[in-house]
Amino acid sequence: MNVQSHRLAQFSYQSLRSSVAITVMVVFALLLSACASKPEPRIDYARDVNFAQYQTFGFFDNPETNTEEYQSLLTDHFKSALRREMEALGYRYQAEGAQLLLNFASNTEDKTDIRSSPFRANVGFGRYGYRSAWHLGFPIYQSDIETVHYKQGTVRVDLVDAAQNRLIWQGVQEGRLTREALKNPKQAVDDTVALIFQRFPTRQ
Repeated sequence: MNVQSHRLAQFSYQSLRSSVAITVMVVFALLLSACASKPEPRIDYARDVNFAQYQTFGFFDNPETNTEEYQSLLTDHFKSALRREMEALGYRYQAEGAQLLLNFASNTEDKTDIRSSPFRANVGFGRYGYRSAWHLGFPIYQSDIETVHYKQGTVRVDLVDAAQNRLIWQGVQEGRLTREALKNPKQAVDDTVALIFQRFPTRQ
């Protein structure tokens, strides 16, 4: 191989490595963004209501997160998170006689997914023989069937016009419960409530 051919081969090799590196980075970026995405909360509300007309809010006496005997820690977590979000919207907490009343519920259930990954790709490059013929390979393999057991959590927040006893806004968030959420339920409640209230009508 003469010098010019050798330099051309080196240039082709470096260009190929750069192309492969860019391709791999793009694939990983897409996978990471897909893994990081969360389901959007489901929001519904009364379109004929002016939410700016209310000034005060409170809570129902016995939310669904309580036990029959006493108020649960989960109830405390929800009240703290909801109060923070409502006050950030400009409403004022009032223990008795509030214009708006908040109710909330949370439950978990066991889920099972039976699935297979769409593909597994190995990216490789190299050359054949003494004539420096370059090749780029993307082998694709069908993966095995996988059974995944997990817990799914659902949070529901209701906002009621106390004078009319009418539900005027509701937010529901569903998602897989991670180990971190189970270890730190207060932070999980804070994050979930904040996500739901991003879609509050006065913020649209």
